[in-house]
Amino acid sequence: MCAPWVEREVAGDRPGAAVAFPHPMSPTIFRAKGLEFFFFSREEPRMHVHVHGQDGEAKIWIEPEIEVADEGGLGARTLGVALDLIRERQDEISEAWRRHFGR
Repeated sequence: MCAPWVEREVAGDRPGAAVAFPHPMSPTIFRAKGLEFFFFSREEPRMHVHVHGQDGEAKIWIEPEIEVADEGGLGARTLGVALDLIRERQDEISEAWRRHFGR
């Protein structure tokens, strides 16, 4: 993947554990269950979200329906958790996309 990664401590994870997350230029929508959900500022116009976890980073289409675009090394269990969270918070993700990209 093409994101510049930075190490930082994440609230809710193991105390003092540094986890690699995208650079602040990639807007974070939310973090949950050890995953970070974010956009890249300069990417294709089709609505999607990136999900970063300890074992990789996936790209998930939001429209026209929720669908995995690239598993990016996330294991099946982690990908399933990510998809469940995306389904639960689809409205929040879509609203964040519209605010960020003005579409």
